[in-house]
Order: sequence, then C-alpha cells, then structure tokens
Amino acid sequence: MKAPAPLRRLVAGLALAAASLLPGLASAQSAYPNRSIRLVVGFPAGGPTDGPARIIADKLRTSLGQPVVVENKPGAGGAIAVNDVLGQPRDGYSLLLCTYIDPINTVLLKNVSYKLEDLQPISQITKAYYGLAVPNTLPVNSVQDFIAHAKARPGQLNYGHVGVGSAPELIAREFELLTGTKMTAVPFRGTGPALQEMVAGRLDFLVGPLVVTMPLFEAKQIKLLAMTSPERLAVAPDVPTLTEQGVKLVSYGWLGVCGGAGLPRDVVDLLNRHVRDAVASPEYQALMKQTGVLGVSTSPEEFGKVVTETAADARSLAGKLGIETN
Repeated sequence: MKAPAPLRRLVAGLALAAASLLPGLASAQSAYPNRSIRLVVGFPAGGPTDGPARIIADKLRTSLGQPVVVENKPGAGGAIAVNDVLGQPRDGYSLLLCTYIDPINTVLLKNVSYKLEDLQPISQITKAYYGLAVPNTLPVNSVQDFIAHAKARPGQLNYGHVGVGSAPELIAREFELLTGTKMTAVPFRGTGPALQEMVAGRLDFLVGPLVVTMPLFEAKQIKLLAMTSPERLAVAPDVPTLTEQGVKLVSYGWLGVCGGAGLPRDVVDLLNRHVRDAVASPEYQALMKQTGVLGVSTSPEEFGKVVTETAADARSLAGKLGIETN
C-alpha cells in the first residue's frame, strides 16, 4: 500500500535532515585529537631525552586540549620504542620522541625491523653537542693527558655507550681512530646509568649529552675534558673543544617528534605547528639554554632531510671505522 503524501513528505524531510547532519557527525567523530596521545621515548626516565619530551608533552596537552602521556620504553638503542609506535595505527595517537639513533639503527643494526621510510618526521626539537667526560679519579685534565694515559694502557680503560650507532659509541670509536687509542666498550640502557658508574669511578670515559653531563660537571662530580662543538659553548666557556686540543672531530645529535609513515598530512601539519610553538616557549628554551642544547624546530620536510643526512653520515663513518652496514 502506498503511503499517504503527507507521510511521504515527512519521511523525506527527516531523511534529508539526517543526511545534512551526517558530515558534521562524521567530522566530530574524526576530529583530531579527540582522546589522549602517547609520546613514546626509547630511553629511561631522567636521561637526556626525558626532559625535552616532558615539556613538549605538557605544551601539547595545553594546546591540543587532550592528555599527552610520556611513556619510557628503553632498550635496543631506541628500537623498542620505534617498533611500539610503528605497531600502532597511523592516526597521530602514538608519537615517537625520535632521536638521531633511529636512522643510524637502519644502517648499523643487523635484522633491524624498520626502515627509514617507515618514519614520518614532524619536527626537530633539539640540536646538541656532546661533552667528553671522565671520572674525578682519573689522573688527567686534558684530552692530550687522556690520550697519553690510554695509550699506556691499551684496552684497559672502558667507555660507556647506549647502543651500537649511538653518539657515545660512534664518537668514542672515531676518537680512538683519530688518536690511536684503544678502549673497551661497555653498553648501558641509558646515559644516566652510565654516568652513575662514572661518578662511582667504575667507568673511565663517556661521550655524553650536555643535558645530563653539565649538572654533574658543575657539581664537580665528573670532569669534562672537551666539547664536540666547532667552538666553545657559552654554557661552559672554560671547556675547550676537541679541535682546539688537536683532535679534528665535530659532532652533534638531535631529538625530534615523529609518527609512523602514512600519518594524514593534516595531522602532520597540526602537530608540526603545535610542536614548533612548544619549542619556542620560554620554559623549553630556558631548559635548553641551561644545558647548552639548542632548541630548534623545523618543517616536516626540513626534518626529513636531517633524518636522511644522519643515516648517510653514519654510513660514511662506518666505512672509515670498518663497520659492516646494511
């Protein structure tokens, strides 16, 4: 039986009204972000990645209006954190505090489970030079002192690192190559635990980020023999560079925010804008200035070039050191 005309008009009107609401409902359901976000860090709490991550997370929480939770998942030179994020949907709710070690892992780690193109760079957040640290108990006060001390004890001194391909490992090995010294590598889960061993006098040498080495140096718990910067840093003007002391080695690391490849472009752009605002905040810049780290931000494309160049530089250095690459 055919419905009366008034009823048909009513049904048609309701259908039209519902249809007009659907795009708005769909938009409300898909608006990003509408729930909490994870920022996964591949190193322990209290290390050089932790402070920047927590300030960025706090600033994003305020600007995005959703909780941003920092999760520390240390191990395998950061690869555990990378795999965690890449194993989640590429929707912007699982982000990575990515480091220069992540692209290096794709060059140096055997059976690494991700490729460079699996990462979506969002913005760089730091550029950091390193300090060469030794314990107070070691009878040296300059790089040349240390070289002479190490040469007299080949293989007897040890150095700490946080994974194959990390700056502490690669710079230490390049230092050995340039100076004709030989030390024994000792891996740690993070720079913090390595420095604890140094303060206790059980670790002889460490290339460490300034965010964690400077406080111990200022407290006179360790010595800093040199910086890997091209010129002296304002945060420690009395500490000479390696180049000044006859070792032509300049190196830096970086931190950034990444997602998994395939992250929608509008989400990438939104996150980039808010991360850059967080980096520009007085709180973040104050932390960076205090530790001698440069707080910098970039476009996704600029950061992508940094990531690619880091992998290329690691491949070149590996060739010099005789390290097999993927």
